[in-house]
Amino acid sequence: MQEKIVTILNEMAEYLDIFLAAKQIEGCSERTIKYYKMTVAHLFSQISLEVRKMTTEDIRRYLVDYQKLNSCSKVTVDNVRRNLSSFFSWLEEEDYILKSPMRRIHKIKTKQPVKEIISDEMIERLRDSCKCARDLAMIDLLYSTGIRVGELVGLNISDIDFEERECIVYGKGDKERRVYFDAKAKLHLQNYLNGRTDKNPALFVTLDSLYERLKISGVEIRIRELGRRLNMDKIHPHKFRRTMATRAIDKGMPIEQVQKNLGHSQIDTTMQYAILNQNNVKTSHRRYIA
Repeated sequence: MQEKIVTILNEMAEYLDIFLAAKQIEGCSERTIKYYKMTVAHLFSQISLEVRKMTTEDIRRYLVDYQKLNSCSKVTVDNVRRNLSSFFSWLEEEDYILKSPMRRIHKIKTKQPVKEIISDEMIERLRDSCKCARDLAMIDLLYSTGIRVGELVGLNISDIDFEERECIVYGKGDKERRVYFDAKAKLHLQNYLNGRTDKNPALFVTLDSLYERLKISGVEIRIRELGRRLNMDKIHPHKFRRTMATRAIDKGMPIEQVQKNLGHSQIDTTMQYAILNQNNVKTSHRRYIA
């Protein structure tokens, strides 16, 4: 019996390794691959069956137990479901299993609260609170481009074209795209770079004497600190992305162009930003209906 369990675990580990390698080749980020690994490995630790013998009922029970034991939200459970669905769909496509047991486990319905954005007043207060040129440049670049925090830290000085006020970023799957920044961001970026004495090619570096490339966690911690200092609720890098998208839609930018700017592969993802600002609905109603 013990031998059989060891064999099953070895087989599962092999499937998982091949799956993760496939995702790496597809261009998934290290963070995404780590999440896949953690999610699938946890399933294997709870269900001691060969993947061919796992049923829809087995995984449904697992998801129910997962939510109870971890006291997590429906959003978290749906993320787990989505990762498992990706894994089993891959097994099916590669002919390791006949049919994915995830086919009949559908997306978990969750409430979609209207997410807040950063107001004009808030951005001015954040700018005023910056005590170094780097933070000011970082905030304005996030605010005017809407780039992801991973794209921000991946930027090199050579990626910036100040004359055209644009830069090249590499999004999910290493997809290259061109984004644009405003005059204020240009001014603050130039001011920051003129004060740099290091030779690091990275656009944003740490403030200590080592001047290493800034990491995602470093940006997140800094932005949250700035927000907390001003008693602002939930200020984080992604909020700048939502704000930029909402501002663009408010000013009439076509949704397809907003999609291209944000680097979304599906327009449905961009549409989530289009419904953020309730003031849009109110103004349009007064204009066309009232």
